[in-house]
Amino acid sequence: MAERTQLTSISEDNFEQCLKCSICTVYCPVSAVTTAYPGPKQAGPDGERYRLKDPHYYDEALKLCLNCKRCEVACPSGVRVGDIIQKARMKHQGHGPKLRDMMLASTDLVGSMATLVAPIANFTVGLKPVKAVMHSVLGIDKHRTFPAYASTKFETWFRRHAQQEQGRFMRHVSYFHGCYVNYNYPQLGKDLVAVMNALGYGVHLLDKEKCCGVALIANGMYGQARRQAQTNIESMSTSVTRDRRPVITTSSTCTFTMRDEYEHVLGLDTAGVRDSLSLATRYIFNLIDEGKVRLAFRSDYKRHMAYHTACHMQRMGWAIYSIELLRLIPGLQLDVLESQCCGIAGTYGFKRENYETSQAIGSGLFAAVEQADPEVVVTDCETCKWQIEMSTGKRVMNPISVLAEALDLEATAALNK
Repeated sequence: MAERTQLTSISEDNFEQCLKCSICTVYCPVSAVTTAYPGPKQAGPDGERYRLKDPHYYDEALKLCLNCKRCEVACPSGVRVGDIIQKARMKHQGHGPKLRDMMLASTDLVGSMATLVAPIANFTVGLKPVKAVMHSVLGIDKHRTFPAYASTKFETWFRRHAQQEQGRFMRHVSYFHGCYVNYNYPQLGKDLVAVMNALGYGVHLLDKEKCCGVALIANGMYGQARRQAQTNIESMSTSVTRDRRPVITTSSTCTFTMRDEYEHVLGLDTAGVRDSLSLATRYIFNLIDEGKVRLAFRSDYKRHMAYHTACHMQRMGWAIYSIELLRLIPGLQLDVLESQCCGIAGTYGFKRENYETSQAIGSGLFAAVEQADPEVVVTDCETCKWQIEMSTGKRVMNPISVLAEALDLEATAALNK
């Protein structure tokens, strides 16, 4: 039996099983808008056959891959096409990251500094002369809108205002908040704490948390990505084994990176934590489905929203949890948009050479949002939020913030005592 398994799946990414059907290329959002990218079949399994013989077959066009994983969702043979491309970049890319790439990828460093002078930082990066300098000198596109930084980090708020209250609960979770919540939008973290407390769960921070590393991987800083990933794995392992607390998140990309990229791209062992790491919407929906918690909603809540399935949510197959959780809200009219890539792909859409491609990829989604004309767009990915807000003018919320807004928190807490 072991011999047969080895014969049918020789490589860890299963590229031998590629049928050359080109379905992945049909579903690739990059191939649809530019001929500069050879497409996932050619860049992935086809190219890997050549690269194994001679590394000189590596093509710099592979940097155009978004790592959206839509090729892997579409593949009928289970080939990890996106992972093949990411690993080829890791192995064969002949140059290090630029200053721009290091700045975009160093989210903890930049975020820590920016929050100290948040009003000044937010004002400065919005000035046209500053945008022009970043465009010409650094290669950060002048049309791109930067997310605002908060004056107080989420971690600081939590330790000052919430930490002491968490011990009164009988059940507990740990929260991997990520860079976006910590430096840009602490309100999402506050909403998560409010919702989980109302459900009867105490929320705790990990002993030590680093950026999930997705931006480091995308920008070629693989050594630092591994070091930060190892820190996160160790902290999550402590939460799961010592404290008996599962780990929840509010970012689809952070979740996907830690559950899948750590193992398949960075080569790290996540077996001890993977099954205990979940997106908060999935965790809450399962609690409701199992009859462990109950919800009470505001009677005056009336909203029209549209849900966008982020690419990594599509890859995990978890969009259903967020959608069904939102559908439980009585006063919410919810339109579920056709799943399309928004085009930003983290730091990809900030780069001058990628901006037009990024916007072209997202144009179908922007048109769908305009046609649906919701009050709010809902998505589990923070960079999708930035792209949609900049390109459509619509407000974008995380499902957890929608839930916090729609719940009668006091009545819900009373139900779950």
